[in-house]
Amino acid sequence: MTTNKQIHLVSRPQGEAVADNFRLVESEVPALKDGQVLVRHHFLSLDPYMRGRMNDSKSYAAPQPLDAVMIGGTVGEVVDSRHPGFRAGDNVVGMGGWQQYAVVDAAAPGSLRKVDTTHIPLSAYLGAVGMPGVTAWYGLVKICEPKAGETVVVSAASGAVGGVVGQLAKVRGCRAVGIAGGPDKCRYVVEELGFDACVDYKLHKDLKSLSTALKDACPNGIDGYFENVGGVILDAVMLRMNAFGRMALCGMISGYDGQPIPMQYPQLLLQSRLALRGFIVAEHMQDWPEALKELGTLVATGKLKFRETVAQGIESAPEAFLGLLKGRNFGKQLVKL
Repeated sequence: MTTNKQIHLVSRPQGEAVADNFRLVESEVPALKDGQVLVRHHFLSLDPYMRGRMNDSKSYAAPQPLDAVMIGGTVGEVVDSRHPGFRAGDNVVGMGGWQQYAVVDAAAPGSLRKVDTTHIPLSAYLGAVGMPGVTAWYGLVKICEPKAGETVVVSAASGAVGGVVGQLAKVRGCRAVGIAGGPDKCRYVVEELGFDACVDYKLHKDLKSLSTALKDACPNGIDGYFENVGGVILDAVMLRMNAFGRMALCGMISGYDGQPIPMQYPQLLLQSRLALRGFIVAEHMQDWPEALKELGTLVATGKLKFRETVAQGIESAPEAFLGLLKGRNFGKQLVKL
C-alpha cells in the first residue's frame, strides 16, 4: 500500500487564519474501483478563495468540511487507471486537494482533464492556463469589455490573476495600469509583464495619496477595473472611474478575515453610472474553452508571461498559504509535491 500525506482543516479561523487550523495526516491509498484513476500530484495550487471556504458562513460555495482534505487545484500524473479514458503517464489537472495522491472518479464531469505539456509547463495549468488565467480572462473580456485606447486598472497586479488581466488588456490595445505592493512587484509588473504603469499602494497608504497616484498613472481616467482587494483601493479607483465604467469584482481579500469593508463613496456608482458585477468563474464553464485556447496560445508562444513562487513539500502548504494571504508570494503560489 502507498502512504498518502494530506493536510486537513481541523478548526475554523477566529479572525486571521493560523497554522494550527491545519493538520498533517497520513493515510493509505485505497485500491481502485472500476472507473477510478489514481493521480500522483506534482503541484498544488494555493489561492485566496480558500480563505473564504475555511469559514462556516453563507457564501457562494459550501464551507470546507472539518477533518477532511483541504480543497485545492492540482496537476500531476496518472499512475494507475481503471477508466478507459486515462492511462498511466497521462498529465492531468483536477481538484485533488492538499495531498500527494488522489483517487478520482474519472467519470464525473469535470473531475479530471488531460493536458499537453509539449509547449506549456505542467505548473502553468494551475496559473496562467488554469483557473486564475480563466478568471482574469472572464472578468476582463466579459465584464470590463475593454476597447482599444481605454484604460484598464487591476489590483493585486503582480499576482496570478492580476498579471494576466493587464497582459490581456494590452493585447486588446488598452493602457494597462496595475496596483501592487512594493517597488519590486511594481517593477516586475511594468518591466516584465509590460504594463504601462504600476501604483505602489504601500507607498500611498491613504485615500488621497492613492487617488492622486492613480490620477497620474491614468491621465484619461479609468474605463475598466478588475478588483481583487477592496477597501481603500476600491475607493481610490472609484474616484477616478470614467462615466459608464465597468468593474469586475473578483476578490475582496481585505475582508477575508471577516471584518466589514466600508465603501466611502457609494454614490459614485450612481453619479458615474458605473456597472459593478461580481462573478465566480466556476459558474461560467461554457466560456472556459475559449479562454483556455487564447491563454494557452499566448503562453506557448511566449507572449503571456508569469512568475511562480514554489514551496517545497506538502508540509509547507499551510505556511505558504498564510504567506499568500499577506502578500509574501510573488506571482502564482504553488507547492511542489
